[in-house]
Amino acid sequence: MQEITRAPAKVLVVDDEPQIRRLLRITLESEGYAVREADLGVTGLTEAAIYRPDLVILDLGLPDLSGIEVLKRMREWSAVPVLILSVRTNQLDKVTALDTGAEDYLTKPFDPGELLARLRVLRRRRQSNDEPSVFSFGTIRVDLVGHIVSKGSREVRLTAMEYALLTMLIANRGKIVTHKHILRELWGPRRENQTNYLRVYMRRLRQKLEDDPNLPRFLLTASGFGYRLNAEDTAIGRVA
Repeated sequence: MQEITRAPAKVLVVDDEPQIRRLLRITLESEGYAVREADLGVTGLTEAAIYRPDLVILDLGLPDLSGIEVLKRMREWSAVPVLILSVRTNQLDKVTALDTGAEDYLTKPFDPGELLARLRVLRRRRQSNDEPSVFSFGTIRVDLVGHIVSKGSREVRLTAMEYALLTMLIANRGKIVTHKHILRELWGPRRENQTNYLRVYMRRLRQKLEDDPNLPRFLLTASGFGYRLNAEDTAIGRVA
């Protein structure tokens, strides 16, 4: 009988304290998690878009953006479970974080066993929800769990940034996503006005996914504003 191996759950740690990140890496990797780190809010958002973690551990006191701001931006395009890990014990901070979209809140210093138990709860909760894991438009199929994009019967190879851009449009399907918003979320606030980045990646996506890249059917331009994914002739579902 062929043994089926599951890919390890991916955790993104966003914290500016090297010793905390080191402790979390040791704790998580000992339990079989794959760990990615970020020490800034902007970096964390980029990693979340590209890495597509299963769980996020987020500090509130980051040097560039507040953890609340990171959470707000992340919730615009991702439903990944977020556990806040912070030294702040104020009840208002906890309520604000949970109201903004965090699933759980744990204060530092923390017990590694309790942290792992809370992550297991978040994983079970996510596995039991009804969030669709497959999105299709035309002959394009995007497996959001396996990170596999196919056109007809052929797999389409996308770069990490191309995939991040595509999934952002999928999360906002039918809506215009502005140039500034995409650039800020994927490249950081210093690149908000450099729309040439976006044109290059959108051109590549169209060349790989559209039947006629010059007359796109799905990856549409909102002239002067941004881009949108045509929500017509689309379907969502779960991996069979």
